[in-house]
Amino acid sequence: MTLRSIPLILFCHTITLLSAMAAELPGFAIADKPVPVFNTPQSAAPQAPQRKDRCGQVRQLEFIALPGTAFEVVAVPPGSPAVLQVRTNDYQAPPGTRLYVAADLLTPQPAAPPGRTPQRPEPSKIIQQLRSAVGLPYVWGGNLRSGVTVAGQLRFAGLDCSGLLYEATDGYTPRNTEQLVAFGSPVAIEGKDSHALLQLLRPLDLIVWKGHVVIVLDQKTVVESILNCGGARDGVVTIALEKRLEQLLKQRRPANSWPAGGAKSAYFVVRRWI
Repeated sequence: MTLRSIPLILFCHTITLLSAMAAELPGFAIADKPVPVFNTPQSAAPQAPQRKDRCGQVRQLEFIALPGTAFEVVAVPPGSPAVLQVRTNDYQAPPGTRLYVAADLLTPQPAAPPGRTPQRPEPSKIIQQLRSAVGLPYVWGGNLRSGVTVAGQLRFAGLDCSGLLYEATDGYTPRNTEQLVAFGSPVAIEGKDSHALLQLLRPLDLIVWKGHVVIVLDQKTVVESILNCGGARDGVVTIALEKRLEQLLKQRRPANSWPAGGAKSAYFVVRRWI
């Protein structure tokens, strides 16, 4: 094989995959390497430019699929022949959100592949991974600190808040805070002040609401990935637990479980999963 033949092989691989999927949908595919998954077909297209918001984030990125992620192929979007609309059990998309992947980043499968079977790492390893992430940049949709290489360019090297936890657990925990608010077991925190909460919290407890998650490292420290639009504390940082609780209690009310229909800005819960 010569380097000159590689683009032709990739093109033939894409055409083969598209032909198979167009012949009988749904089909199946698997990610053999980390793959970016988007919420618009235009963003997933090969060589697509990155459309960034005022904070420098590509909001079209949903998550980075880890190697072994299995996909059901739903359709080939009209006008985007090199893109696939997909579903996966590894990611629960927000209501109304569709997922898209560049076809040449996936390997077609004749039947539904088994997919990943993530195992929870030891707590000490999770904490070590979380600590080693301090200083990394915030990346919307990012859950792989090393990022991904697409069309010869490194992209999305960094972590968002739930992506920080997802990477540290090798993809064992839910990818989004929408699911993290019900992950593990509830901790009774309703009506507690910061002093009482300090006595309750344990390492790797999740202080979470729909939109953000703060992870307890030890009895004195939490870690989180925050976006301040380039502010001094943008990215993965550690904060004193007591200080973070005091900040939070000025903004939200502690609840034992996430209220049905609860206002996104009104509450937080603590979930224990270790």
